[in-house]
Amino acid sequence: MSAEPLPTPAAETTPFLEARGLEVEFLTRSGHAARALDGVHVSVQRGEILAIVGESGSGKTTLARTLIGLQAPTAGEVLLEGAPLKYTHRGLRDLRSRVQMVLQDAAGSLNPRQTVYESVAEGIRLHRCVARDAEGRSESELVAAALAEAGLRPPERLFLRYPHELSGGQKQRVLIAGALALRPELILADEPVSSLDASIRGEILALLLKLRSDLGMAVVVVTHDLGLAWNIADRIAVMYLGRVVECGSTEEVLGKPRHPYTKALLSVVPEIDYLEPVVLTGEVPDPSRIPGGCRFHPRCPQLANGESAAAGVAEQCQSAALEVLPAVGDHRVACHLDAARQTVTR
Repeated sequence: MSAEPLPTPAAETTPFLEARGLEVEFLTRSGHAARALDGVHVSVQRGEILAIVGESGSGKTTLARTLIGLQAPTAGEVLLEGAPLKYTHRGLRDLRSRVQMVLQDAAGSLNPRQTVYESVAEGIRLHRCVARDAEGRSESELVAAALAEAGLRPPERLFLRYPHELSGGQKQRVLIAGALALRPELILADEPVSSLDASIRGEILALLLKLRSDLGMAVVVVTHDLGLAWNIADRIAVMYLGRVVECGSTEEVLGKPRHPYTKALLSVVPEIDYLEPVVLTGEVPDPSRIPGGCRFHPRCPQLANGESAAAGVAEQCQSAALEVLPAVGDHRVACHLDAARQTVTR
């Protein structure tokens, strides 16, 4: 890859935002319980950029929605600076004044009947930011400052424009400005550049890095693009079928991947030339019928080519449950074959 991963911030005792044992279930039309999240532990420190990656159906967007309180967990908890999140009006209001989400579909997220000014000012009014502003700025000054920080200058020229008058990159920046107006401590961005041209993608990613650098803001990026994660993230959590299967620093997870799922995702990234391309067969299994043992085993190329059998763990792959990975720590992998390899090398 062309860019070097960013240094990981020093560890702190209490993460800014943390998920402990999150489980989320939905009832299907047939009455079965579909488990979208199944014992997920993740954490993000102040000033850190965490990437949550995986295929569609892996549970990463459900995790994002649960972290910001849009989805209540079936079990487990979300902690803000060590305090459990309370799913009350006051508790969620406090969370959303400190944690903001930038949605994937900028065109669909902006109200076509609202001007840019109204879109950005909406959060300012809801959270009474004018009354709390230490510099005594007016609403229009706060809106202008947020648009300028999002890279829309001069901001006043955009005040009276409607979404249909903006480019894709400008719409994405307006969404980011709406989040910045509240001065959050963390921004959660769900596929923030998936629908943008390559040149605009680079500008948005550079903006997120600048916000971290200038404002000390933490960022959680939800993406299926491992190339994006390499260029922006300090740490990476790889999700498959509702669980984190590999986590650690970006350099460890993408530079030395150990889980066969991570290797397969990486192998099809155009810039990667140190892994043989692996095409996964089949789709992510139905979350209401999660396979026994390792949930990746029906699609695992290492099980199919006999590596697991050679290591004597093929039966474990198909029947033995794996541990839930912790939120913090070194490079961790949930894989029977990897555990066997690590035992041999010790």
